[in-house]
Amino acid sequence: MGAHPRVRIGERPRTVPTRRHAGLERSPVDGWCNVVYPGVMPAREKPIRQSVSLPSRVARRVQALANARRTSASRVIVDLVESGLEAKEREKRHYLELLEQLRESDDPAEQKRLTEELARLTFGE
Repeated sequence: MGAHPRVRIGERPRTVPTRRHAGLERSPVDGWCNVVYPGVMPAREKPIRQSVSLPSRVARRVQALANARRTSASRVIVDLVESGLEAKEREKRHYLELLEQLRESDDPAEQKRLTEELARLTFGE
């Protein structure tokens, strides 16, 4: 810590001359930190507080998962919601792929199979 001289009470601190003050291009502390992200660092997504009411059966399962993972129930809920959203996206992509196959198909048996599969995805079993 020898870079900064001690200051006694009532005294003004003396400035420490650096190479920059001496007209040189770098000061002794210029190399102590490196720029990791050139430009602006990406901002972390700010969480939004939501209130969710869960049925007691679901809340017990969430709490059991949280205890097993040694994490909070909030973290478990976030993970479950994210995986559910990803599953919905996959389901949507699958549906659109089936529509494309149906559009391109010339075989009546294939068209019937694809139509039944799309109906099952749309209306359930």
